[in-house]
Amino acid sequence: MTKPTLLALAGLDGENMVALEERFNVVKLYNESNPEAKLNEVKDDVRGIIATMRNTVRENLISACPNLEIITLISVGYDNVDLECAKARNIIVTNTPDVVTNDTADTAMGLLLNTSRRYVEGDAFVRTGQWMSGKKKPVGRTLHGKKVGIYGLGRIGKVIARRCAAFDMHISYYGRHNQPDVDYTYYDDLIQMAFDVDYLILSCPGGERTHHSVNKDVFAALGPDGYVINVARGSVVDEVALVEALHNKVIAGAGLDVFENEPNVPEELKTLDNVALLPHMGAATHETFDIMDGIVLENLLLHFDGKPVSTPVTY
Repeated sequence: MTKPTLLALAGLDGENMVALEERFNVVKLYNESNPEAKLNEVKDDVRGIIATMRNTVRENLISACPNLEIITLISVGYDNVDLECAKARNIIVTNTPDVVTNDTADTAMGLLLNTSRRYVEGDAFVRTGQWMSGKKKPVGRTLHGKKVGIYGLGRIGKVIARRCAAFDMHISYYGRHNQPDVDYTYYDDLIQMAFDVDYLILSCPGGERTHHSVNKDVFAALGPDGYVINVARGSVVDEVALVEALHNKVIAGAGLDVFENEPNVPEELKTLDNVALLPHMGAATHETFDIMDGIVLENLLLHFDGKPVSTPVTY
């Protein structure tokens, strides 16, 4: 029996990749020197696509594959997929939910600690010999008793809140709805919450609704002693306004795991010492990657065995 052909914009790791190639003909587009030519060669055979958030699966790619049945994402987010186009073609889209929650929350706390306590600067202070030379070491700000506002109290936001509570921080949140099952202070106005907190942590979805919702007005409200932490999507933050706010000390600092045009990071951000930068590694642990790859493999096996997938995106 002929193996179904998959177009892999990204690969799986280890045993999951071995199992994938045992069952499917995997076209590793990410290894091709001329991906357009390879796509044109195999497009009529492609029945599934594997992608991450770094890969855009828009109308042009979906339309190029007339026999496409399923798009499997190695990510929680799916705003990189043209869902309307997929829906019009009855193409199944799957993601890997409920997997990255703890690791992403840990990353938010790591950035919170690094920006507030200036640990990254302290590391450089030791490595470059400044401590030995007698220079004044970086002095940060304590988290205990401070106010933190969480933009987006979903699965990840709730875990971040629990971690913040362990640091004896006062927690509030902003979102579309008040959640009566939590004891945190609810705001229906993001700017007002920013005005009232010391730290603003972003854990909201990406997409049009939240695009540039964290902008110069939010930074002005957060103020010169405030910090912003982004483990959501780069599109949530107006990066031009952020650079200006950091450069002009409108806010005290920022910790960023995501950017608008990854992996391109504005050069201005790299020159500032009041910002911590990570390469979108919120969920980058061996354990989580293995689970995510396993979900992708499971969904593909289920679909091509004629069974319902386990983690469909509903749209």
